[in-house]
Amino acid sequence: MTTETIAGRRPGALRRLWATLWRPSARYSLAGLLLVGVVAGIVFWGGFNWAMEMTNREEFCVSCHEMKNNVYAEYTGSIHDSNRTGVRATCPDCHVPKEWVHKIVRKIQASNEVLHWALGSINTREKFEEQRPRLANNVWTSMKKTDSRECRNCHNFQTMDVTQQRSRARDRHLNGALQGQTCIDCHKGIAHQLPAGALEAEQKLNESFKKH
Repeated sequence: MTTETIAGRRPGALRRLWATLWRPSARYSLAGLLLVGVVAGIVFWGGFNWAMEMTNREEFCVSCHEMKNNVYAEYTGSIHDSNRTGVRATCPDCHVPKEWVHKIVRKIQASNEVLHWALGSINTREKFEEQRPRLANNVWTSMKKTDSRECRNCHNFQTMDVTQQRSRARDRHLNGALQGQTCIDCHKGIAHQLPAGALEAEQKLNESFKKH
């Protein structure tokens, strides 16, 4: 084959290659789309879960002064923050479900909290104290409905060795298990101060659940 023949065929080969790149066959188009879809899915899923985890850290929870100066300040030094075993229960441990579906629901609900942060609904101590009974009751109601789901990640009637507990705690836990009570029925104000009127709010909460 002469040099002239090769030179004469080269433009045709380049044109075919160019045409293939711009107009791939159906087989290669489908494979390309599948590959792009898989890569995009991995990137999206990884980014989504990364964002979920970043917003599920104690540092993120207290990044606004509304939380840092109020409920987090009360949490600091509590039994869930510092204890003889060194096992801490942080904000997301108590307030964000571990199961994926429940976690997504909670994250969607948190968008309302972001809105009120933007509106400055509790951006002062006075505003926070004014809204505190309602906010606390919302949390108690939620925990009551879920049978204190997040508490049970660490505490469970079935795994408690009540013989190791003091008599008062032992009697209450045994009685609570028999009556179908949940953690939040007795353990309010563990990590945060009880709001003014807490007893009245608790009574109303219990009455509402009795009706249902």
